[in-house]
Amino acid sequence: MQSEHMKIAVLGGDGFCGWPTALSLSDKGHDVHIIDNLSRRWIDAELGVQSLTPVDSIQERQRVWYEITGRRIHFHLIDIAGDYEVIKQWLGKHRPDAVIHFAEQRAAPYSMKSPHHKAYTVNNNVNATHNILNALVEVDLDAHLVHLGTMGVYGYSSIGAAIPEGYLGVDIATLDGRKKTTEILYPANPGSIYHMTKCMDQLLFAYYAKNDGMRITDLHQGIVWGTHTTQTRLHEQLINRFDYDGDYGTVLNRFLIQAAVGYPLTVHGTGGQTRAFIHLQDSVKCIEIALNNPPKKGDRVEVFNQMTETHRVRDLARLIQKMTGCEIINIPNPRKEAAENDLVVKNDKFLNLGLNPITLKEGLLDEVVEIARRYNRRIDRSRIVATSAWTKNIAKTLIHDPESKGLKSVG
Repeated sequence: MQSEHMKIAVLGGDGFCGWPTALSLSDKGHDVHIIDNLSRRWIDAELGVQSLTPVDSIQERQRVWYEITGRRIHFHLIDIAGDYEVIKQWLGKHRPDAVIHFAEQRAAPYSMKSPHHKAYTVNNNVNATHNILNALVEVDLDAHLVHLGTMGVYGYSSIGAAIPEGYLGVDIATLDGRKKTTEILYPANPGSIYHMTKCMDQLLFAYYAKNDGMRITDLHQGIVWGTHTTQTRLHEQLINRFDYDGDYGTVLNRFLIQAAVGYPLTVHGTGGQTRAFIHLQDSVKCIEIALNNPPKKGDRVEVFNQMTETHRVRDLARLIQKMTGCEIINIPNPRKEAAENDLVVKNDKFLNLGLNPITLKEGLLDEVVEIARRYNRRIDRSRIVATSAWTKNIAKTLIHDPESKGLKSVG
């Protein structure tokens, strides 16, 4: 088990998962340092859309947290992907016990918007990950690296078996006809440029764990839903960002926003896509569990499936329709993916370490709807629909039609 008090670097700590994680760790007495280049705020400006919830500057967030708790969260403005020498020097000077890596462009639709967005996502995500690994080795720092990955590294094909936690047992035929059993990383099957970068992360982690004895935990996370954690409830200015737009809004949160403002629930294709989900509070809890259970030096990368339940998209839409009476519309799917898939996932490790999952049945959907109604004046309805297409051919079949409140096929 890790020591009770740690110095922790939270890379990307100004973001959707990073901020509530930083608050929770600080609340537990850890010395928390956020390292961020604030790129998520610049992307808001680029897209011309804002968080549903009003997000103060990182400096104001720091001030409010100290004012109400007496605890300091430190902030360091560093571009991890671009400033290798700066992040190396920071790690060498501060020597944190653990590094939590959220510092990647996290949205699949954004990564598919254009050739520029594809290149940015690859450059930012892969360079950020390698710069951290490279720097930790160079400054000889045995810090536990916890990375927020994605269930999307596995893909969404239906194979009739549960997806294991990171590694797949396989039998290999030898030249003399015998069989030998081994374990390999579960075959990567990314569904977007964003997911591809997370698959590349896996290989970087495997190499550095093998070659340099780095202690690494990779968390393959499902789709996050919900708004609040225990700490973000403490003060309105600590509220987490909440994305509802077609690029950054996750499917369940977007459905709840649509229902709250009387916009039809936009189901892509048949809605037969099965996805893995986790509540924001559980996401924070899982990261803390991983921090407290680091692998030993020389171990292979520890992989957790950070999800608590799976649902088909159309079933989620029907659940919310039952709650709110909203309309459901099926629109062309901008993604290149199977119309229907099953998804069975093992998550035994977190459950065995004490995670008591929050599920969709526990009334927290109402919390999201309440937030949406409270801040509905901040919603730009024209940005609700997902318009980033996965291929040129798909893009040709889609247009955005504000009058019909969605996408319609012109093919």
